[in-house]
Amino acid sequence: MSEDCTEDLLLGGRVRLHQPRRGLRAGLDAVLLAAGIPARPGQVVLEAGCGSGAAFLCLAARVPGLRIIALERDAGLAALARENAAAAGLAAEVIEGDVRDRALARRLPPCDHAFANPPFWPGGTPPPEPGRESMTHAAGPGAAGLGDWACFLAAPLARRGTLSLILPAARLDAGMAALAGAGCAGTLLLPFWPRAGVAARRVLLQARREGRGPARIAPGLVLHGPGEGFTPAAEAVLRDAAALDFS
Repeated sequence: MSEDCTEDLLLGGRVRLHQPRRGLRAGLDAVLLAAGIPARPGQVVLEAGCGSGAAFLCLAARVPGLRIIALERDAGLAALARENAAAAGLAAEVIEGDVRDRALARRLPPCDHAFANPPFWPGGTPPPEPGRESMTHAAGPGAAGLGDWACFLAAPLARRGTLSLILPAARLDAGMAALAGAGCAGTLLLPFWPRAGVAARRVLLQARREGRGPARIAPGLVLHGPGEGFTPAAEAVLRDAAALDFS
């Protein structure tokens, strides 16, 4: 392993992830996103902006037998994602490309589920650490916005397939508009509360290709209890690889 990388354990050690020591590093968002994908063994899943592969690795640890297709613009991160997949015994297909490439999206095989943790801020001051600005800010001429991410993910999505995005709660309206613009509806909103009684900072949005019906709000997940630790429900998701409860 390169000195520029660290080895981190996710899902209570079920996932070993080599990722850059500085810059784009996976956190809770990747694990929570993976827990929300309603995939079943044998299905095809697509992740855009996979980084070093944390989200699809966590999904595969929970749901075996998936066909995984992942897109990453950064060649170094794409190589790490391939290495991590191979170390986990996964035959993941990691493609180098950009979500603005609609022709590439149309060439992908039909998918049952598509998901991303996209850059979410269209402006403002990006973080100073090199590599992190592309993770959080979709700024600059020609930068891909949420609509570009949603349209790319929706292009190969089968009818009634799910499209999932994890976003800051402040980008809820933009995320729902992006899903609708990509032809996905019946949106389900699942909030993540830092603590009980505290406003949600992150949300998971999930809609279906050619879906119907009104938007709904799921019960959500409280992450931390009265102390410093996670709640039992959060522990089940973050350490025990449980799926998120959308009931």
